[in-house]
Amino acid sequence: MPRYKDIEWELPDTPSWESTKTALLMDIRDELKRLNRRINCEDFIAIPRTLQKIQLNTQKKRKSTRKKNR
Repeated sequence: MPRYKDIEWELPDTPSWESTKTALLMDIRDELKRLNRRINCEDFIAIPRTLQKIQLNTQKKRKSTRKKNR
């Protein structure tokens, strides 16, 4: 059976289980494509670096344990 990539299937007006499954799979395909576009976005890819910077900037400063010589 040939594979038809990115084709919009014509579904009958009276839905059957087979057409319902087909429609559901088409919706899932569209959502996955949308998610893949977002995940490959530069802003999304930069999130871990941004969170690391925030973490480093918000850490409490360590108190020095050295004793001062007077």
